[in-house]
Amino acid sequence: MTVKTHRILIESMSEIKITDKRITLNPGDLWVLQTSVKGYQNNKSNELATEVIAGRNFAIINKSKHHSYLIDDARIQVRLLEDGYICWFELKDIVGQIKKCNGWKPKAIRRKTILKKLPKILKWIEQTSQSPNHYLWGGTIGPNFDCSGLIQTAFYLEDIWLPRDAYQQERFCRGVDFNKETLEGIIPGDLIFFGDKKKCSHVAIYKGEGTYWHSSGKTNGRDGIGLDSLKPINNNDISSYYLSILRGAGRVESCHDGSFIA
Repeated sequence: MTVKTHRILIESMSEIKITDKRITLNPGDLWVLQTSVKGYQNNKSNELATEVIAGRNFAIINKSKHHSYLIDDARIQVRLLEDGYICWFELKDIVGQIKKCNGWKPKAIRRKTILKKLPKILKWIEQTSQSPNHYLWGGTIGPNFDCSGLIQTAFYLEDIWLPRDAYQQERFCRGVDFNKETLEGIIPGDLIFFGDKKKCSHVAIYKGEGTYWHSSGKTNGRDGIGLDSLKPINNNDISSYYLSILRGAGRVESCHDGSFIA
């Protein structure tokens, strides 16, 4: 069937064909991004879920009803392979900017290797904090990050993948018991989690000597990357707030396998 250029044609429940670029997108197909794009929370909202850097792998997961759309209005649901994160891409952002992926496997990284990389991870966050930045919900590329985006990117740059969101990172890490008064038991590079009793909503990384790096918002935060403290005697208003919602800590002991964490 012939359709006009710059239209996509959804041939069936399982196939999306971009006619002007001769690309067929089937659920389950694997692709590699050749450019950085935005990932949205759903197929209609403009609210950013995550930024997706060039070079990342993704699988198409949605099936659509028989219909024809203008490419400027269409989105497709995908699962990012490295962290299992599900979001929506605008088709106009990926047309001509993707290549077929023959296969993908998670990386096996031992705790000993991760331990050696932690000083570089902490150093990168410190250096990044020195450049102008502000808090960006969904930010992972920089210079603007959200809390979990900062942590995920810092580890990714050392070839270690973590889940995308703070609560997912908490579930992925091995829990660390530590004395909240003396801080005995927690080490530099451990992740610190904040929130209420039901769910983690914020994440930081422990620097050492009671301090941690995090990207916090405008409300009760720094509107960007900053250093705060777990030691009550050194508390400022921001540190005090986060100390009041401290949940615990976790240790990264492996590279994420790409499975979805609900």
